[in-house]
Amino acid sequence: MKFHYIVRGIVIVDGKVLLAHSTGASNTFLPGGHIDTGEGAESALVREIHEEIGKRAIVKRFVGAVESVWSEDGLDNHEINLVFEVDIPELDSAKPLQSLEGHLEFIWVEPSALEMHNLQPDSLIECLTNWKTSWSGYWGTSLS
Repeated sequence: MKFHYIVRGIVIVDGKVLLAHSTGASNTFLPGGHIDTGEGAESALVREIHEEIGKRAIVKRFVGAVESVWSEDGLDNHEINLVFEVDIPELDSAKPLQSLEGHLEFIWVEPSALEMHNLQPDSLIECLTNWKTSWSGYWGTSLS
């Protein structure tokens, strides 16, 4: 089994959610990525967003955690996604966003279209639908 410790950011501009898509994949995901050993989750999210789009992210608050398992190429995968609200002041949802990583592209999506864009893990759809009204989370860390 392969384990993935992931951090994801909810970026909303003008009511639209920023999603990432790997070239050739059938799903989308929130911006972010793997947390390196010894790295704090918030620092990892700022680093990942900078690597992906070259912008400075401001992590606002912890929203929740999403767990997922799947099989790929005969290997079982298990991931924990720590999800944070993020602000990236320089973004404009009316303008296309270029990725600094050749295998990624970014799209702006209405929250009602998350399922149509196959957002994964799919439990993030419920999280994004309810996070401002009924979701609260706790975050504690000894890492910076």
